[in-house]
Amino acid sequence: MTLHSTNYFETLILAAPDCPVGEGTVPPKPGTVAAMQYEKLIAAPYSRTSDDLLFEVFAERNGIPEAERAAARVAFFSKGQPCLRSSPLVKTYGWGVHHDSAGRVAIYGVETAQYRDLIERKSLAKVAGMRSQRPGK
Repeated sequence: MTLHSTNYFETLILAAPDCPVGEGTVPPKPGTVAAMQYEKLIAAPYSRTSDDLLFEVFAERNGIPEAERAAARVAFFSKGQPCLRSSPLVKTYGWGVHHDSAGRVAIYGVETAQYRDLIERKSLAKVAGMRSQRPGK
């Protein structure tokens, strides 16, 4: 069975071009995907990969017991999953996602010096976050 990955390496996912806010904003509704991703990334930057983050949020939201998580993770990644380019943090809340050389992730508000520094780093690939709507709509 092929496992799919959402991990990037040495990459910055930029806030979506149509993101409605101009600074990193805390997602307001507890328990949402956005809030759970935000809490994990703020509490422990560069401690997990994109795959780790996406699966942890999925497992917690779906009440998957710890004992079943290894098998559930294989099942989860046996199908392609949307990467963090489609995260509400990138699309709606003004965050960029930096993936380091080991694929671990951290977020930076678009207004921060760290975000601007990452944009200027020549060795870092940059990819745009996904738009909320198609252009022209």
